[in-house]
Amino acid sequence: MPDAAPSSLSRPAEAVVRDTAPVSLARILVALDASDHANRAIAEATRLAISAGGTLTGIHVYAAKLHDRRFRQMEGGLPQRYREESELERQRAVHDSLITRGLGIIGDSYHDAAEQTCVAAAVPYRRLSPEGKNYRRIAEATASGEFDLLVLGALGLGVVTDSVIGTVCERVTRRSPIDVLVIRDHRRSLGDGPLVVGIDGSARSFGALKTAIDIGRRLGAPVHAVAAYDPYFHYVAFRRIADGLSDEAGRVFRFKEQEKLHEEIIDDGLAKIYASHLEIARAVADAEGVEIKTALLDGKPYQAILRYLVDAGASLLLLGKTGIHADPELDIGGNAENLLRLAPCHVWMGTATHTPPLDAVARETIAWSAEAECKIARVPETVQGMVRMVILRFAQEQGHTVITSALVEQATARFCPGHGKANDAGNDLPWTDAAKTLIDSHRETSGIADIRLRAEKRARREGAEKVTSDHVQPFLEMPAASRPTWDAAALARLNRLPDMAREAVRRRADAHTCDAGQMQVTVDIVEAAITESRRTMEQAMQAGGHRPSSGT
Repeated sequence: MPDAAPSSLSRPAEAVVRDTAPVSLARILVALDASDHANRAIAEATRLAISAGGTLTGIHVYAAKLHDRRFRQMEGGLPQRYREESELERQRAVHDSLITRGLGIIGDSYHDAAEQTCVAAAVPYRRLSPEGKNYRRIAEATASGEFDLLVLGALGLGVVTDSVIGTVCERVTRRSPIDVLVIRDHRRSLGDGPLVVGIDGSARSFGALKTAIDIGRRLGAPVHAVAAYDPYFHYVAFRRIADGLSDEAGRVFRFKEQEKLHEEIIDDGLAKIYASHLEIARAVADAEGVEIKTALLDGKPYQAILRYLVDAGASLLLLGKTGIHADPELDIGGNAENLLRLAPCHVWMGTATHTPPLDAVARETIAWSAEAECKIARVPETVQGMVRMVILRFAQEQGHTVITSALVEQATARFCPGHGKANDAGNDLPWTDAAKTLIDSHRETSGIADIRLRAEKRARREGAEKVTSDHVQPFLEMPAASRPTWDAAALARLNRLPDMAREAVRRRADAHTCDAGQMQVTVDIVEAAITESRRTMEQAMQAGGHRPSSGT
């Protein structure tokens, strides 16, 4: 979506999140070490690259300098015969040569095996063999901007009984700015079972859903979406707090009433919130023409999801690397971290994002009180949709799930700070009955909104107190071909506006241009249209705003 320009019609203070899902599979990076997990990583990465016509780059990091330092540290423990200076220098030279050549030969062998797999599949292959600390060099490669996805094994050659996850895998996954596919079971292929997505309402969880839908299509695998919430934690915490209160503090706290409120509102509210996340996920999938299975799970989230993965026989779990409660400093979420270590299937840690349309989110998560609906109903129809979207965004930003009349007041105060002042330039003019009859009889309904604006503008320029048929008639007679063109700067300015405001501003700019007898919309005219639209919205959002009695 385009960036919103700074204006009163811009999106509220929240940062605009650019959709980056589904993840591209055009440039895949694979970590190599000849382990069973790494070999499965090559096989799965190749399958994904084939489906996308992509390329594969293998990376193996060798640590010659590390071995050199270690040899120097051990020199003091060498037998006496190796401590002669000439012999020691010779041993150093031999060691340096063997280590450098040996590690290079090992790395080449890893690349050779991976390249053979790619050649057989007609997938272009490239080699990376940086020197240094393994996790650091792989993380640097993911941050280079050259790759879309990293695939690596959860365990390497150092695996022992009861190993859960290797240090390289965990360190790289935490640091990677791109999506990471972690191979946890070297015996299984992607798509052998369902692809399961964890949904928590965050942009990254919906990004993981979009990626799952894309991969599911490529592999012919079903997609499941699950949302897990813990109604028990809050109850336990509530009881422990209450048990620590004195009798007097308990009376002040009104424990019994608080307990009832908790059980009736908080627990049910949590269930509704997570159920709504799943309904939004279903809507996202429907928009892609894909049917998904959803499940609402209760319990400790990572444990509930683990049980579901086993029961469903999942082959891949996709998660946002951080979730809905993440702060900017967090590298991985708590549930994501536990599932990375414990999931019985492969794990996809997503950084890509998708923000569902606000109307879809609002439909499932935000309700309007009767008083708020009455207030919004008094807003003129020409701007009602725009005002409603502004208030919805404000409610979403503040974390509200019910819009009240008080919330409408707050949104008005925030986005229309001068709404209490008279603003005659933005007031809608009343229409005479003759003017309304004339415009209502116009056969081409698609241009009615434009004609209304032009007629009102003409009436204002003439200083008229009402819009009359004389103001309407010239625009009814205007041929369609006379609609003005837009220069590049004007179009660029229009496209920086939020979707909800764009069409209204476009109509006003067209009206201003025609009324001035010009044939091209300029950026100055667009700015004037933005100012007028802002004034109209401010008037509409004023508390107790009324629809003009003679029509708009």
